[in-house]
Amino acid sequence: MFKIQTMNKIAEAGLDVLRNYGCEVSESVRYPSGLLLRSADIHGMQFPDTLLAIARAGAGYNNIPIDRCTEEGIVVFNAPGANAQAVKEQEIASLVMASRDILGSISWVQSIAGEGDRIPELVEKKKAEFGGPELLGKTLGVIGLGAVGALVANVGVDLNMRVLGYDPFLSVDAAWRLSRKVIHTENLDELYENCDYISINIPFTEDTHNMLNAEAFRKMKTGVRIINESRAEVVNDEDMTAALIEGKVAKYVTDFPNEVILRAPNVIAMPHLGACTPESEDRCAEMAANEMMDYLINGNIRNSVNLPDIYLNRVGACRLCVIHRNVPRMITRILDFISEKNINVEHMINKNRGKFAVTIVDLGSAIYEETVNGIREMDEVVRVRVI
Repeated sequence: MFKIQTMNKIAEAGLDVLRNYGCEVSESVRYPSGLLLRSADIHGMQFPDTLLAIARAGAGYNNIPIDRCTEEGIVVFNAPGANAQAVKEQEIASLVMASRDILGSISWVQSIAGEGDRIPELVEKKKAEFGGPELLGKTLGVIGLGAVGALVANVGVDLNMRVLGYDPFLSVDAAWRLSRKVIHTENLDELYENCDYISINIPFTEDTHNMLNAEAFRKMKTGVRIINESRAEVVNDEDMTAALIEGKVAKYVTDFPNEVILRAPNVIAMPHLGACTPESEDRCAEMAANEMMDYLINGNIRNSVNLPDIYLNRVGACRLCVIHRNVPRMITRILDFISEKNINVEHMINKNRGKFAVTIVDLGSAIYEETVNGIREMDEVVRVRVI
């Protein structure tokens, strides 16, 4: 039985997955094999030697110390795409709110309660102040064409907008999801220069930190409207404030409020609502729980953010899973060590991701602890499991 520690309130759908596997699940469990969390910041957490996997019931993972987990042989999972529908729907609302002052109009209408028969006349006089452009025929730029970005780009097409999409790491699966009418550009400056609306759907990394800054704003059309469903850190708040004040950016809709941006004009800030639907929370929790359990039980890795995706149908008497550094001859050394013990290899697979790799070997007979320890003591081996 595996012990799973939860770090946040997790949707029951995800907890049911773990319970159906016979796991002990609670916030207070000691020496867990897995952590299941949402937004809890665990950068300062000391991980027990028993910890094998961390699953994030959502897409972002900047609350997890990825590099440290990799060095300790802990696989980190997320749930990409599970919240895509919820975020897409919020972006549709954001496009409209970026165009027309819907929030201001609602607030003003509420302010004239008590004016009685004058209300219709006041409405007719005031309504023009809250108007704005239609989306029809405008150009939408989508930065990041992953699970969410692809849906947003397709929505733009459905709204009869001209859509430019930018993603230097566009996967084959993502490309298949895109409408043929989406124009894929490899030049971010081209997107900046031509778009009336820009939707940001990229992860926060060193490369994307402050990606939208003063230099980027200078390249954009005057009056551009920007929607950020990515992360706060991909936009330089001071530069965005300056662009809003001078009118370079007409409206900024963000799901990531902070003290700086809340003081800027023409900002619509929401309290990180993008994935806040019961359906999204269920899908994220179920997906994260299933990914973690497949790894704990079978050693398979799907949707890891720090190690390669690797999958092998099980054959043989037992399975050896090795996380190691991606250096020459590691596979040969592991297999030679196994064969020296007269153990037959039924099936195997190896995948790498950057400086690290994972090797899964299905064996024809049981493997002795001394053999496992011999592999564990090899240079460049990070973690060894026998399943």
